[in-house]
Amino acid sequence: MEFYFMAQVEPDPDGGYLATFADVPEAITHGDTHAVALANATEALGLALRGYCIEGRELPQPNTTIGERVDIDALDAIKLAVIVTFRQVGISKSELARRLGKAESEARRILDPDHPTKLGAMQDALRAMGKTIVISVKEAA
Repeated sequence: MEFYFMAQVEPDPDGGYLATFADVPEAITHGDTHAVALANATEALGLALRGYCIEGRELPQPNTTIGERVDIDALDAIKLAVIVTFRQVGISKSELARRLGKAESEARRILDPDHPTKLGAMQDALRAMGKTIVISVKEAA
């Protein structure tokens, strides 16, 4: 799973710049400069995708190839990967908790898009569902 989408950053008639995503129409943000709008787009994208999870909707796929690449914050991406994997595996929260050797309340927190979860706990959850995290570091845009 890769979590990035293409943003269209355009001058806003009311001043500054507006950043939007064709593939995630809920993610809209603004900035005084092009660079600020693009930086704000990362947070807007993460918030919108976590909203998809809260609503029980499938995450959209990045189909648009025009614009500027915006990567989701790393911790948001891992949290989303845990939730997507959990849905794909089709186990219950109690089964995830059993696999982790934890209380079901902890499994619920790990699967809550808005609950801050430590990287180690998310990594353990992915491992318990047969996945692993692979980190790649690239040149910044």
